[in-house]
Amino acid sequence: MNINPALLEKVKQENSEFCELYEEHTTLKQKVEDFNKMKLFTPEQELENKKHQKQKLSLKDRMEKILSHYQETIN
Repeated sequence: MNINPALLEKVKQENSEFCELYEEHTTLKQKVEDFNKMKLFTPEQELENKKHQKQKLSLKDRMEKILSHYQETIN
């Protein structure tokens, strides 16, 4: 999804749920990136990384729905 930066900022300011989702998504994104920099995983770390990836994707889907709703109201 190609997101207009102005729309993103507007939604972050106006929608507290979106803002929370965005912050959590950003945190998980950083955790996943940190895991991906590691050369070796323990089985527990691998499970944790997969969990973070799934959560991140779920948050992204929810954020995209909110953004789509805002985009529709603009058009």
